[in-house]
Amino acid sequence: MIARLVRACIVALLPLAAAGPANAFEKVSFPSRDSGDLVGWLARPAGAGPFPVVIGLHGCAGLYTRSGELGARESDWSQRLTGAGYAVLLVDSFGPRSIKALCNQRERSLTPADRTRDAFAAIDWLDKQGFAAKQRIALIGWSNGGSTALRVAAAPEARRLRHVIAFYPGCRVILKRGWQAQTDTAIFQGLADDWTPAAPCEELARRGGARFVGFPGAYHDFDHPNLPLRERKAAYSQRPDDLVTIGSDPKARADAIDAVMAILKRP
Repeated sequence: MIARLVRACIVALLPLAAAGPANAFEKVSFPSRDSGDLVGWLARPAGAGPFPVVIGLHGCAGLYTRSGELGARESDWSQRLTGAGYAVLLVDSFGPRSIKALCNQRERSLTPADRTRDAFAAIDWLDKQGFAAKQRIALIGWSNGGSTALRVAAAPEARRLRHVIAFYPGCRVILKRGWQAQTDTAIFQGLADDWTPAAPCEELARRGGARFVGFPGAYHDFDHPNLPLRERKAAYSQRPDDLVTIGSDPKARADAIDAVMAILKRP
């Protein structure tokens, strides 16, 4: 049991597109807080560290494309962050639980509240790694992962994190529960989002001590590096036809990248 708690099994390398060896991903495993092990993809800058670390939480579609590669959004953010001197740990909450995607399911076998345990398990593991600067760990979550990030931010253990950043999370449910941020927290939302609407998140931030950053005209997935604007089915659409709009917004994306980097640099 002790050996299982401390080991990190590096079992594969997955290079990022256009990235050098220092930015290659290592596939690692670490103990979950419920049962079994979790999978993570770790990217580090060149050198021994210690490095500040960003934990990344994927959305309801999972961490991988249909061809099995890491998603373009997470890969792009990871490359930018490692280039800026941060180590990145992308946590795969779905694969170890044999879940492919949850976007079209109203009754979900894994909720954002459940996934908070994965985020804290990642921090537990990072605390044992020599390359990680323990006092400079941040968390970024997208969509379902953003909803998870907000639940993490409200937990007493959130003080183990320097920053929490939630991209286009769902805020309606936790708005009713007296949510309060326990660490520095920011919410980034497209103001045209018809999947996870902006208004509840803006109110949540106002009441709960977080910062809300809205991007006019931007939809869900606005920070994706190259996702043409389109409609798709979703279980929790705000529209009567059950469709949602997703796609990149170049200006919102550029502004969000600058804002995230500025947040991470703050003490």
